Amino acid sequence: MEPEAIRPPLNEIHTCRLCQRLVAWREEVALKKRRAYRDWDYWGKPVPGFGDPDGRIMVVGLAPGAHGSNRTGRVFTGDSSGVYLYRALYRAGFANQPTAVHRADGLVLIDVYITAVCHCVPPDNKPASQEIANCQPYLIEEIQRAVHLQGFVVLGKIALDGLVAALKAVQIRPPKMEFGHERFYSLGEGLPWLLLSYHPSQQNTQTGRLTEAMFDQVWGTAKKLLR
Repeated sequence: MEPEAIRPPLNEIHTCRLCQRLVAWREEVALKKRRAYRDWDYWGKPVPGFGDPDGRIMVVGLAPGAHGSNRTGRVFTGDSSGVYLYRALYRAGFANQPTAVHRADGLVLIDVYITAVCHCVPPDNKPASQEIANCQPYLIEEIQRAVHLQGFVVLGKIALDGLVAALKAVQIRPPKMEFGHERFYSLGEGLPWLLLSYHPSQQNTQTGRLTEAMFDQVWGTAKKLLR
């Protein structure tokens, strides 16, 4: 892991340049753009977490999308994964609207905060293990700031592995976990629970591996688990 001295604090995460491969890729994507978004001024920087800082649920995803969050600057905003996620949050009562288009679209999350194990868009949606490790202090700080946190909804296996590593770094010893959709794990009395879900990526939603009914079930379960 790179020296802590050159990592900006969480509130300045957008200035982070630790991972040179990711810096080069996010800026290349922002420069070349996609034809449909040629009039956009791409964000092209690390994408911070978003949502209710006092939320009882923390959603942990993988990384920004090249022409989604890397374009809009807000997590899960501007691509098909975000469409799927925010519609589900709205149906479950965790969002004030079902759409997420840009940072000034009026979206407000209720009792939910969303982050990722990697804050920069990676090539082929595959961050390297060291890149996730470089981002780990940000996830740890987000967890420590979430004083009302009761549980995590974890989107995908890479997100689960990154979260487990972060928990171990703060001396929380999770039980042995195997990834599976709708699997539930308790970290122990007084500690948050984990509820797992397939990631709402196109490769899952367009193939039927993750349906809206399945996703709604996850959020319904999460709501019932809240004290």
